[in-house]
Amino acid sequence: MTTPALASRLADIVGTANVLVDDAAMLPYTVDWRGAYRGRALAVVRPDTTEAVAAVMRLCAETGTSVVPQGGNTGMCGGAVPDATGTAVVVALGRMDRILSVDALDNSMVVEAGCVLSRVQDAAAGVDRLFPLSLAAEGSCQIGGNLATNAGGINVLRYGNMRDLVLGLEAVTPDGSIWNGLRALRKDNRGYDLKQLFIGSEGTLGVITRAVLKLLPRPSERITAMLGLGSAIAAVQLLSRLRERCGDIVSAYELIGRPCFELVWRHIPDTRDPMAGPHPWYVLVELAAVGESERLRENFESVLAEAMEREWIADAVIAESVAQAQALWRLRETIPEATLAEGPAFRSDVAVPVNQVPRLLTEAAAALSARWPHPRIICFGHLGDGNLHFNVLAQSGDELDPVWSAAVADVLYDAVDRYEGSFSAEHGIGQAKRAALVRYKSEAEIALMRAVKRTFDPDNRMNPGKLL
Repeated sequence: MTTPALASRLADIVGTANVLVDDAAMLPYTVDWRGAYRGRALAVVRPDTTEAVAAVMRLCAETGTSVVPQGGNTGMCGGAVPDATGTAVVVALGRMDRILSVDALDNSMVVEAGCVLSRVQDAAAGVDRLFPLSLAAEGSCQIGGNLATNAGGINVLRYGNMRDLVLGLEAVTPDGSIWNGLRALRKDNRGYDLKQLFIGSEGTLGVITRAVLKLLPRPSERITAMLGLGSAIAAVQLLSRLRERCGDIVSAYELIGRPCFELVWRHIPDTRDPMAGPHPWYVLVELAAVGESERLRENFESVLAEAMEREWIADAVIAESVAQAQALWRLRETIPEATLAEGPAFRSDVAVPVNQVPRLLTEAAAALSARWPHPRIICFGHLGDGNLHFNVLAQSGDELDPVWSAAVADVLYDAVDRYEGSFSAEHGIGQAKRAALVRYKSEAEIALMRAVKRTFDPDNRMNPGKLL
């Protein structure tokens, strides 16, 4: 079918204004936010209901047209960008942005896939509840994309990732059928848990259209602090002690290398060093308590005093206001932006058991230094769940050398694999890590994944070139 004919039939479903075929109009949907991945599309279609999504999917099935589901297009691996063939329709879900219900008694809410994460957080706060998923792109990423990539973020230590925060889903399959699994049940043991197949599938099995999300009690008190440390080992030791003394109120625990902050202070306006002097490593920690919390600060300061005596930490700054806490978090959350401003870099998203993080850092740095003199390592991440963003700035040039980048990946991923870790902790596979998936996943795992893909999408029309 020609593009005009397909566009005309798509317009019959969603209206002419919501079918884009001009290259300039489609550009925000065919290039990712970093400009790292670029593709082409037959058309971009913007449905506003599940029924419209289903009708679009039936038309694409009839015409043999590939489909690329897209949320906020904020991913790191090119998973939401069409390939270069120009043969796919991008189904952008931004118009499906309704919050359908919020139930404080049941601690649940029903939202459409195009809802921006920050709006979901605000809606939960409006009934004195918490939706705990939090990440740097929360002002633009969408719930559907969060689900499709099983997003993690800063609060996984306490609340889990997206897979742990969903009670039910609705999705449209490649043939245009609507699967309604919008149940707010905490227990449902009637066979396979189908929603878990769609979560983390990166749009390769269908289009997620609505979700029942889990809400939690809203913390009544928070403590946010920046700590200066001499080593990553000390950070792991302190985390263990904090959890012994404070339990699961430790909601975030971010490890940050000094070079990260140097980039932030250089490139991000109105930022400064909160410490009196430099430290090789920093930890940004947040504790959040519900209900009776009068001893929260007392217990935290007691742990810090012990950590000082044991020389685990050298300095600490505790936020005395919401504004000060936000300023500390801004230092952490703008590291990706500052890294991008510095120049091209190899970026990673790896995970190992928490107790192996210091060894991985030492081994990976040594292996890189053996290959390339003085590598500029920018390392930060969610130490509480063993997830690090181990990035390496390119040594020269305005663009990332793909040969060099692949060599760096081999060095790092081999080290991660020796610790039985993951080369993709929370960013997914997309088009960036397909080769690594085959290299580090077992043949049995790959075969099972391909079998699932064939069952849902036998014609391989869903997000082609991604994941598998």
